[in-house]
Amino acid sequence: MTRFDYCLTQVLRHEGGYVDHPRDPGGATNFGITRKTLAGWRHINPWFKLKKSEVRTLKKPEVAAIYRALYWDRCRGALLANGLDHALFDYAVNSGPSRAIRHLQGLVGAKTDGVLGALTLKAIQRKTNAIGIRGLINALCDRRLGFLRRLSTYSTFGRGWRNRVEEVRRLALSAAGTSNHKTNSNNNRRISMNFLTGYKTYIVAIVMLLVGIGQMLGVTIPGFDGQTSGQLIIESLAVLFLRRGIKNEIMGA
Repeated sequence: MTRFDYCLTQVLRHEGGYVDHPRDPGGATNFGITRKTLAGWRHINPWFKLKKSEVRTLKKPEVAAIYRALYWDRCRGALLANGLDHALFDYAVNSGPSRAIRHLQGLVGAKTDGVLGALTLKAIQRKTNAIGIRGLINALCDRRLGFLRRLSTYSTFGRGWRNRVEEVRRLALSAAGTSNHKTNSNNNRRISMNFLTGYKTYIVAIVMLLVGIGQMLGVTIPGFDGQTSGQLIIESLAVLFLRRGIKNEIMGA
């Protein structure tokens, strides 16, 4: 089972099936996918033209595709350490990827633009070196609880939200292991190369570059609608130069 499959399984344990709670701003929802999100995924505009019955009959293969494109990939889950991937992914599903990423960026001292790129990954590594991965997971879960407590609907949904965050915290800490010590410089280099390794890095960067160019030409691509063409192009170049710099550093060590 991949980390995405595992994390999605845990998310769906909390999201459940079809609901249409009158106090839930998401409205009709199935497997955690709102009517508005599903309409956007299927390119139906305006979103309310999508019938609620379409939400009710949503199938798991499409659910998995939506979660991977709009949440997991947006959070760069495949590039995050075990445990942190789950904590950020679940936060993104529950409260939106942009907010979850911005809160993580605030914790690690990165620019809070809601785009998890190469610079944020480096900031995450620096923070992990300082407080350990478990410390970062705890800080993110605490930040998430603080945000939820300020919501007007906390009196209605707060107990369930709190239980969910604590369950995610427990599983994320377990996945991260028991070590909370700072990594040394050699470990840091190996982890960095594990994040950005081989030709996959170049492929991802090229895809981001092409998507950015496509957006400049007016093409909308699912999974990247929260990022501007300029952000994607700059981020793709940053990934390429970052990997080259890390590789040269290791070869020269």
